[in-house]
Amino acid sequence: MNVEFQDLLSPESKRDAVSFFTRWREAGPLGHVREPDGSGNLWVVLGYEDSIAVLSDPRFIKDRARAVASTNTPGQPGGSSAALSWRRDMLRVDPPDHTRLRSILAKAFTPHAVERLRPFIQRRTDALLDAVRGRGHMDVISELAFPLPIAVLCELLGIAPAACSQFSAMAHALLLAPDAAADSQAADATASLLEELLQSIKGLIAKKRVDPGPDLTSALIRAAEGEGAVLSEIELVSMLWLLIYAGYETTVNLIGNGVLALLQHPRELRKLQQDPSLLPAAVEEILRYTTPVLLSTPRFASQDISLHGKVIRKGERVFVSLIAADTDPRGFVDPQRFDVTRPEKESRHLAFGRGIHYCLGAPLARLEGQIALGTLLKRLPSLRPAQELAELSWTQNLLARGVHSLKVAF
Repeated sequence: MNVEFQDLLSPESKRDAVSFFTRWREAGPLGHVREPDGSGNLWVVLGYEDSIAVLSDPRFIKDRARAVASTNTPGQPGGSSAALSWRRDMLRVDPPDHTRLRSILAKAFTPHAVERLRPFIQRRTDALLDAVRGRGHMDVISELAFPLPIAVLCELLGIAPAACSQFSAMAHALLLAPDAAADSQAADATASLLEELLQSIKGLIAKKRVDPGPDLTSALIRAAEGEGAVLSEIELVSMLWLLIYAGYETTVNLIGNGVLALLQHPRELRKLQQDPSLLPAAVEEILRYTTPVLLSTPRFASQDISLHGKVIRKGERVFVSLIAADTDPRGFVDPQRFDVTRPEKESRHLAFGRGIHYCLGAPLARLEGQIALGTLLKRLPSLRPAQELAELSWTQNLLARGVHSLKVAF
């Protein structure tokens, strides 16, 4: 199967990602395309067991500078990757720095810490649904799936409501922006948005230094100050950047794609309405079946690595197709069947990754998904599509998969 870079972003492959990546996986367990600038290969791991192995293999590293072999290796990836080359957060470093950075943030995402956010998440979900209930229709994305995780993020970071609106507007624009590597005309606009968000983060840090509070931003600032500082200034900025820029999109897509999957499978929707105790299992099935992040964040080969008869050269980018892995029959029984009663032993999905880079925010995303979907189905029991689902517009993002808008009636 011949795949071009543009195919990874096309509306067709986004609309039916399971079919697209299934065909690619069936053509061979390791796919590759040319980098968008034509400088070399971009590799995509497609099988379940291979994906687990690569995500846990220390030869595939996150710090590209350590992987570059020579001037003959591909250049710095274009688009937002180039604009964010200053970043030094958990998705850009390897142990021991990764271990140190992750340990600093881990306390904020323990089950106990996440559970403390439950009342806020429930209140915010109820408020969002109160605002639309009398209308009889809503856009699930703009009126629930997007504002809920942004509000939770602002609460976690101690961002005041007025400033949260500003962060929300920037985050929403970035969520809808086409991938700069696929649309060169969008590159400048995206870079401008990224710079605006960066300046807002620096402004947040400056404000919290003067007026700290019981929030995560203030805690991270304390970790970056004094003789015992365990964070550099660039790591502080990068960590907040990661939380704000990447900390909401998975949840947006979990909720949006989850509602879409349930609307497309009304039998499963009815099961969930009749038995809310299925909600945790349903969220796991949504994560597996719709996989909000299609491709893992990139790793780089730290040496020449042979895999399935092909050689991944040192410095080349390697992605794991999480949706190909999560619909691989070698990992799941009848994987293309959406089943909210799928047994827990079959829920070993990779939607949040695997290994040392497993998503730290997974417990929070799960809780938000359970509350949002459970409350939506309880309060709006006659939920139904208000548009042709086959005509949905998908975000043009290399890694993630979500819809721009999802209109429903009730």
